[in-house]
Amino acid sequence: MGKGFLTGAIDENTSFDSDDFRNTVPRFSEENRRANRALVEVLGELADDKQATRAQIALAWLLAQKPWIVPIPGTTKPHRLEENVGAADIELTPDDLRDIDMAVSSVEVRGDRYSPQMQRRVDR
Repeated sequence: MGKGFLTGAIDENTSFDSDDFRNTVPRFSEENRRANRALVEVLGELADDKQATRAQIALAWLLAQKPWIVPIPGTTKPHRLEENVGAADIELTPDDLRDIDMAVSSVEVRGDRYSPQMQRRVDR
């Protein structure tokens, strides 16, 4: 879920362990986490309305895009797997989808997705 960011558990005050790869990701700098927080807040409001988690809303949004789009969330925790599977039961209305799309288009996501070194690996 955006390397944990879209879950709402990470904000500009979060401290990562010294060996956490997110320390090298520009999108996870303090100022970029602060700037990108608006999107997480919109997801949080919708999640509260649907009695779901932000992660479930993000996955439900992906599932609502096209029938051939299949999110592949990764986890090592059984309770996160159960949470992710629960996204399939969430029905997003056209108004919900519009609100999410408006939020996405109104927030200029700041910070590169990968460090330059990691991006070179992805580009191969």
